[in-house]
Amino acid sequence: MREIILCKYGEIALKGANRAFFETLLRKNLARRVSKYGKFNIYAMQSTVYIEPMSETCDIGAAYDEAKNTFGVVAVSRAYEIEKDMGEILAAVKNVIPDLSGYKTFKVEAKRSDKQFPLTSPEICRDVGAEILDRTHGRLAVDVHEPDVIVRVEIRDKMAFLAAGQEKAVGGMPVGSNGKAMLLLSGGIDSPVAGYMMAKRGVRIEAVHFESFPYTSERARMKVLKLAEEIAEYCGDIKVHIISLTHIQEVMRDTIDEDYFTLLLRRFMMRLSCRTARMFECDALVTGESLGQVASQTMKALGVTNIVSDRPVFRPLIGMDKEEIVERSREIGTFDTSILPYEDCCTVFTPRHPRTQPELCKVLAEEEKLDVKSLEDEAFDTMYTVNVKRK
Repeated sequence: MREIILCKYGEIALKGANRAFFETLLRKNLARRVSKYGKFNIYAMQSTVYIEPMSETCDIGAAYDEAKNTFGVVAVSRAYEIEKDMGEILAAVKNVIPDLSGYKTFKVEAKRSDKQFPLTSPEICRDVGAEILDRTHGRLAVDVHEPDVIVRVEIRDKMAFLAAGQEKAVGGMPVGSNGKAMLLLSGGIDSPVAGYMMAKRGVRIEAVHFESFPYTSERARMKVLKLAEEIAEYCGDIKVHIISLTHIQEVMRDTIDEDYFTLLLRRFMMRLSCRTARMFECDALVTGESLGQVASQTMKALGVTNIVSDRPVFRPLIGMDKEEIVERSREIGTFDTSILPYEDCCTVFTPRHPRTQPELCKVLAEEEKLDVKSLEDEAFDTMYTVNVKRK
């Protein structure tokens, strides 16, 4: 008998003929994440990925935490692998009794995939439930409707598994299963959450960040790289491409109507992001924009900036309010870094009265005052890349 990790997945089970592709990718992602904690055998059967430690030196607790934060996994549990014998299963109950401490009620669920097993699922539940009651001396009571904890018994083709409790995991789809996109990563609350949410849908993330040195500081740049490191815990290693907008902003300050400054700057950002995406083979952009949150995120303003993109722009936060975004930011561990008081390029030369309902013809008229291609080329030449690794 040994302890293993069971990883349940959801949407992958619905993938039909493509299911093997998603299962293989999920297993590879799990293998990469748990490899630093020892040697594990990882395989999939019947909508479950099994993580088996191959030696006593494996850190199964750390591997469990990694599995819980792997996109594509909806639930995890630590289970005991035992022989398919009812006597062995009942003897193993003693190992899960500590996991039941703190609970008052329980329920046993059995799944008998091997129909040759001599007991039916209800009979397995009856016998295991009786063993738990006996070993806990009446401390626990059975509640089949709303139990505090569920004890699961699975009779598979080769072995049986016994687990007490199951913990919710991050869910979603395996990273890499839905292409690669370029995240416009600022130092704020929104864009790291947007990157996380697209990675949860299976998108591999790279990032572009715009700085305005000396108006923005080294601390502001380090803040952004810290945010990239924090979402890399879920998304995997991230390349952050950093581009200077300093000269563009200085020229716009001296040339255009102040009211159009933010809109034209966003159009530059979109063009440069698309150019970076082409270079690094990303098929879409991702932004942290939420409809109506700031002046540049009204419907008309988004339309004016969106029109310069040559690829889809995903905005996973578009219908969320700030409170919802902050809550998600806290959940994924980026909030405390996001609120550090270091400036970003969007706070430089902020107009007093930005246009919220722009007309495209007037935006284009202002933009004609600029040598857009030359300024874009100059900014793109400042790009450098930082490879951010998972811890």
